[in-house]
Amino acid sequence: MFSSHPDIVVGLEIGTSKVCAAVGVLNADGTLNLIGVGQARSRGVRKGEIVDAANAAEDIRNAVAEAEAMADVEIRNVYLGVTGAHLCGFNNRGRHNIASPDRDITVEDVEDVVRNAKAINLAADHHVMHVVRQHYTVDGQAGVVNPVGMLGVHLEVDVHVVHGATHRLQNAIRVVKELQLEVNDIVFNGIASSLAVLTAEEKELGALVIDVGAGTTEYVVYANGIIKHTGVLAVGGDHVTNDLAYGLKLTMTRAEAMKLEHGAAVADGVARGQAVPLSRDLSLPERLVNLEHLRRIMSVRLEEIFEIISEELEPTGLLDYLRAGVFLSGGGARVPEMARLAQRVFGLPVVLGRTRTISGLLATLDQPEFATAIGLVKFGSFQEDRRKPQAPWSARVREGISRMFQRH
Repeated sequence: MFSSHPDIVVGLEIGTSKVCAAVGVLNADGTLNLIGVGQARSRGVRKGEIVDAANAAEDIRNAVAEAEAMADVEIRNVYLGVTGAHLCGFNNRGRHNIASPDRDITVEDVEDVVRNAKAINLAADHHVMHVVRQHYTVDGQAGVVNPVGMLGVHLEVDVHVVHGATHRLQNAIRVVKELQLEVNDIVFNGIASSLAVLTAEEKELGALVIDVGAGTTEYVVYANGIIKHTGVLAVGGDHVTNDLAYGLKLTMTRAEAMKLEHGAAVADGVARGQAVPLSRDLSLPERLVNLEHLRRIMSVRLEEIFEIISEELEPTGLLDYLRAGVFLSGGGARVPEMARLAQRVFGLPVVLGRTRTISGLLATLDQPEFATAIGLVKFGSFQEDRRKPQAPWSARVREGISRMFQRH
């Protein structure tokens, strides 16, 4: 019999290669402990999006059941991570004129200017997931962190907006809700990963977090402590496997095994002239594969991923502000020499992201492939802590998700 814990927070990632549920408990002092993780092989997802609802539902059920058993709690609601090529992030500015110039700027004025920043001309079938406040400007004075109580006539706010196709977001929500689980909120996987691996100081210094998954690669840029840029590429580890299968004339299963056993992100002189035997398969004859050729195929695809991100960030000038460097997460970050390849592309220090910002973490779970699920728990803990004195907030979130279904 599972215990009931009012302060548990659950993150659910429905990934291309695995479904992962992470359970955290929010302590009275505001700290967060991870108390359980469950995972299952993912069979119903491609490029980060559900393509087989029945298989996805079964995999989610198995991952949640494993997390419940480890944490000894009953899971009733989750913070759901989402990704996909349809997600898009951009910066926007909202403006608001203070009605009376001789009075202080109020909380209501701030709510109005943020509301104006949200009033974006998006396609009717798109849903705004995140509106991240960057900074305010009061009568031309930029960089204001909190304008409440200041005197001013013109109030502006810069925000970063993440939005996606409503129907494609609904697909994931619907599968989860049909399992009798409530969705507290949907969260961009890239933001979740960044919350797991970055400290407040690293966000302030400026950092690029790249999460290389099986079907997608998400990235998030922080500068001066705030999110400045987000993006998704519909390319990941599965595409590396596909390249190997095509280039080496292998089945996908054999190509995946070769990638895991002998792969690397850099083809250097160490591999020159070496050959490795194919993973044993009784149905096919034995043969050797040129190790340098294998790694070169991998290197080309992985370098392309980093180069696309670099090219997208170049016009923004943000690469000059990444004093903390680049942080790699996701299962793809485990490929040997990934940090070296990324350093060559970005010309910045690169490290493997560690989930140092949460306590109670078992050493075996401090792995890059768990960053998103753990980050979802952390995102949820912020929301739970924020809404405690304001119970109506949860109702507004649920109403927003309900409207996503009612409008379409």
